[in-house]
Formats: sequence, C-alpha cells, structure tokens
Amino acid sequence: MDSYGIYRQTNNLIQKHGTRNSVKLAESMGIIVYDAPDFTDLLGMYTYRWKHRLIFLNPNVNETLYNMVCGHEIGHDMLHRKLAGENELKEFELFNMNSLMEYEANAVNAHILIDENEMIEYFKQGFDIAQVAAMLKVNINLLLIKVQEMNRLGMNFKIPYSPDAQFFRGTKY
Repeated sequence: MDSYGIYRQTNNLIQKHGTRNSVKLAESMGIIVYDAPDFTDLLGMYTYRWKHRLIFLNPNVNETLYNMVCGHEIGHDMLHRKLAGENELKEFELFNMNSLMEYEANAVNAHILIDENEMIEYFKQGFDIAQVAAMLKVNINLLLIKVQEMNRLGMNFKIPYSPDAQFFRGTKY
C-alpha cells in the first residue's frame, strides 16, 4: 500500500475508535491482546488463526515500548492479515527498514502514536527531532518514520538523519 493509503486508513481507524492508545485501539478493533511474560528475545508478535486476530506483547518492557510494539502489530493486522494467516509473516526486527512489510507496519505505528498537528506545533516552536520524540513519548526512530511519511504526503520537513534500522537490537528491558 502507498503512503497516502496507509495514512488515510490509519486515520480512519483512529477517528472510528476515538483513540491513539495502541492497546485500546487494538481491543476496540476486535484484536485480542495478550501479555506474553515468557518472551525473552521477542518484543511482540501478531497472528491470525481461526478467524481470531491476536497480538502477543512482552510485558517486561516499559510502557512507551509496549505501546510502540502494539502499534506495529496493528500495522500487520491492517496490512498483512492474509499473510499472517498463511504463516507467511515472520517478524525478526521491529525496525527492519529493508523489509517492506516491516516498514509499512512501522508507518501505521507512527501514524497511530504521533498526531501530526502536535508534532508540527512542536517543530514550529523550534524543538529538534530528539526533543519532539521525547515530548511525544516515542522512540526517535518512529518520529523519523512519521516525518518521512509526511514528506511523502507533500510536506517539506528536513530530516536530520534516517531511522536506525538496528536500534531494537540493543533494547534492554
């Protein structure tokens, strides 16, 4: 799906369900969200089996990361449900920018968690990318994806650097 389609579909979900909280959004969409405390190296996963949409999340992470992982898995539900039902969807890295499916899921995630009007207002006030990410309570890489996607929609933000495709490798929780 193209950037405009992802943006439109995600914003329609947010408006329909009235929330940007990824866990509440998933549950409102009819996705069953489970905590999986036995996850050691896995942050989360999505599957679609027997007409049940399921997200499993590692509860051993901080709230910010928990919400980011859930938003990412919502992206897979929105865009890759058929593949998940066919055992085709394999998740290795949350921010693997070399995988189109992972990037698309992250674009959905960025649109869920980051209100572009709030983001733009912070930029207008002179805050830099790291400060805006901290104020929005998202990882800087997710904010960079949001900015990239908004540029694809016709905005003209200067991006100081590209999202780090490897940043989750060192995630400690």
